[in-house]
Amino acid sequence: MNRANAESIQSAAGVGERPREARPKRDLMLLWRLLLLAASLGLWQVLVSAGVMPVFFFGDPGPVFVQVWEWFRTGDIVPHLWVTLVETVLSFLVGTGAAVIVGLALLLDPFIKAANAMPRVIFAPIFALWFGLGIWSKVALGTTLVFFIVFFNVFQGVREVSPVVLANVRMLGANRSQLLRYLYLPSAASWVFSSLHNAVGMAFVGAVVGEYLGSARGIGYLILQAEGTFDINAVIAGIVVLTIFALLLDTLVTRIERRLLIWQPSAGKAEKARADN
Repeated sequence: MNRANAESIQSAAGVGERPREARPKRDLMLLWRLLLLAASLGLWQVLVSAGVMPVFFFGDPGPVFVQVWEWFRTGDIVPHLWVTLVETVLSFLVGTGAAVIVGLALLLDPFIKAANAMPRVIFAPIFALWFGLGIWSKVALGTTLVFFIVFFNVFQGVREVSPVVLANVRMLGANRSQLLRYLYLPSAASWVFSSLHNAVGMAFVGAVVGEYLGSARGIGYLILQAEGTFDINAVIAGIVVLTIFALLLDTLVTRIERRLLIWQPSAGKAEKARADN
């Protein structure tokens, strides 16, 4: 296949195509968001300086960002960030893998729905008792949060398999393993990819909540230590670091999602195809 044919196929499918007119809109939106952030920080500083918001309860923007800078300048926060990252990644991988395996086994559906009704945070003390205060108790908590999100997406993906396609594949002599590999897994995969953002977010939440409830390292541990000494600036600094960390994770997931779902046509092409039909 030559380059011209490849480009024509990609153009027809809408792959890799980004509307040029959307770029100025994105830039303008980014500018407005930055202005809103700057205005919020400025208002915070003004209200604290005027005494409307007590510093003891609301902190001071200056010392907050100085604390963040000191953490990164000295490198004190790097081990804590690394622990939280490892817990998040392991929670995501274990929870997603278990959910895909269990989701394909429709037999367990009613039991999973019953377990989903329970608040998972109540398991944190139990996991700490079972696995100690190391990373595995946080991984266990994060896994329970990720599992149910991915499971229901996998379950829905399996149910969305067209009966006509299923009958045709069976008529062609496909066995169970071939049905699983070529029909059910691809159908479930598209639903799993659509839940990546929520799954990674829940893994992150599980890691931080577990650290907050009991740990020796991690961002949640830093926030807990600052809270114990009534250092509101350090607490807010920890929240700022968590926010930046979460945004970086979300950006990474977005890039991975674009690469994994490159076969999907863009929204504009999809709408045009529907109109033509």
